[in-house]
Amino acid sequence: MPDREVVVEDLRARIRDVPDFPLPGILFRDITPLLQHPASFKACVDLFVDHFKGAGIEVFAGIESRGFLFAAPVALALGAGFVPVRKAGKLPAAKLRRTYALEYGEATIELHRDAVRPGQRVALVDDLLATGGTAEAACHLLEEAGARIVDVSFLIELEFLQGRERLRGRKVTAFIHY
Repeated sequence: MPDREVVVEDLRARIRDVPDFPLPGILFRDITPLLQHPASFKACVDLFVDHFKGAGIEVFAGIESRGFLFAAPVALALGAGFVPVRKAGKLPAAKLRRTYALEYGEATIELHRDAVRPGQRVALVDDLLATGGTAEAACHLLEEAGARIVDVSFLIELEFLQGRERLRGRKVTAFIHY
């Protein structure tokens, strides 16, 4: 893989800023242009793969929906399992659920009760860390299911929102910082 700083700057250049989405005053960091460019999408996956190589992760959990885009291919590349953390009402079997505050509202996420085995080494993956509410809720669900969370990783971190504070006591990784 080329120099990590060069890769990160190339990826940052492909992230589109969308003002006033989903509400006025919010600047949305859109990864769609990055995903449309195969080499950049692969570079994102490779960042995660390189980060987790040798970490002994047994399961990668991806947060709906953009977390799926990274967690699933990383799990495949590293020979690990993948579990989805979904929005309420999307999972068919017995599930755990958690409601939490967003920067602009409230949401509920769910995880199948049997998604992980007690003590399994799990990495939680998502595209972006904002206020940390979604990731914090997902960590609680995974731990309630018995997971041992090794790392909470993001492609992007919006540092000014201080989401990392809500994940205090956990290893948090982000590749692109705003």
